Amino acid sequence: MAEFYADSSVLVKRHVKEAGTGWLRVIADPASGNVIITARVSVVEVHSALNRRVREGTLDPTTYATLAADFDSVCTAEYRLIELGSMVAARACRLLEQHTLRAYDTVQLASALSANDLLLASALQALTFLSADTRLLSAARAEGLAVSDPNTHP
Repeated sequence: MAEFYADSSVLVKRHVKEAGTGWLRVIADPASGNVIITARVSVVEVHSALNRRVREGTLDPTTYATLAADFDSVCTAEYRLIELGSMVAARACRLLEQHTLRAYDTVQLASALSANDLLLASALQALTFLSADTRLLSAARAEGLAVSDPNTHP
């Protein structure tokens, strides 16, 4: 059993087949005992990614509705969501001063760092930060997190 922080670029892979989908599905399988942590903003970002595919014509509206409902169900039943409270927001603002990231990416990183702090304070193993965004992975690595890019896995 391990703890993973997954940003939206990773979570969408569980529902839409792309590079890293098989690898993520193994990690995220509830039978694995692994824990998937993400920020509440990931819910919006995954819905945005799915809607973009509808607009681009690579996903039909019926399939979108099925995938979106499945994602929402998984979020409720399986993922641990980190809320955007004042401490996470303040940390994200500080991260913006140190790294060239977009606003939501710093929220993802601040959420992961906050979750990792809680794990370490409880004498648990540190989490692994998962993202398909190389800039975000570099920032997470610079902040001391173990990282993995699902795009590098079959």
